[in-house]
Amino acid sequence: MQTIHIRALRHSAFYSPLLLTICGGYLQNEGLTPVYDVATQDKTVEGGLLAGDVHVAQSAVAAGFACLEQKKPNEIRHFAQINDRDGFFLTRRGRNGGFDWAELVGRDVLVDHLFQPVAMLKYALHLQGVDYQRLRVIDAGNVEAMDKAFRDGKGLYVHQQGPYAQQLEADGIGTVVASIGESIGPVAFSSLCATPAWLATEMARAFMRAYRQGREAAMALPAEEISRQIQSMLPNITPAVLTATVAAYQRLGCWTGEVRISEASYAKTLDVFSYAGQISQRYAYAQLICEPPNDA
Repeated sequence: MQTIHIRALRHSAFYSPLLLTICGGYLQNEGLTPVYDVATQDKTVEGGLLAGDVHVAQSAVAAGFACLEQKKPNEIRHFAQINDRDGFFLTRRGRNGGFDWAELVGRDVLVDHLFQPVAMLKYALHLQGVDYQRLRVIDAGNVEAMDKAFRDGKGLYVHQQGPYAQQLEADGIGTVVASIGESIGPVAFSSLCATPAWLATEMARAFMRAYRQGREAAMALPAEEISRQIQSMLPNITPAVLTATVAAYQRLGCWTGEVRISEASYAKTLDVFSYAGQISQRYAYAQLICEPPNDA
């Protein structure tokens, strides 16, 4: 067996196709033993890939915009889609039903300020005819700090990835009232990336064979079975909440279609980041994206 080191930018049920690839035995069937970790300030996705310490990583196509904006060469390529929808939700405090995007105007909203979530929220609001600047935006810190702040009574709405939103519902604290992904539609969101040199290896081809099976399982298996298989990687999430989260992402269509990152979904990402003012030009597809390894 050969060890394959996989690093994640973020770790949650949103990335179930990759988690299933690791937990479902698909890598082992290809002769690969996975070692998985989550990025930190000291152990980044880019640093690990370029140093050769990490073989493949979960990130986002938009993560490459930073180096392009700084006129630096991009030495990492995104080769497969994990999610082709935004996976963030808006949760409103309390149990009241009904929602209109306009009700966010003038209200306190805890917003995830990582580069991609905030850009997507701004664009979703734009599509709904709401100006982001008219919200009373709160930056409470990282995902754990945001969740704690909302639980402690700060804000009327919170912008979170699952399963945080679903856990708030289960705990009777809030109600999920909107999906950013539903508002925007297909977009190049989270993806797998690696160096061109690694993508030319037999290990990359073996990984791709395993990943196709993991992503197909995420589309085809019942949410309860997916939850059961990935539970060991998310031990702090109760089975019921984990199942509800997976089911929400399946209904949203996050894992449908081909693993290849399409030109159309990438064009939507350019629309989002252009609108948010985070890129100065529309970068060519080939500057960030390549075809998946030939796993035939």
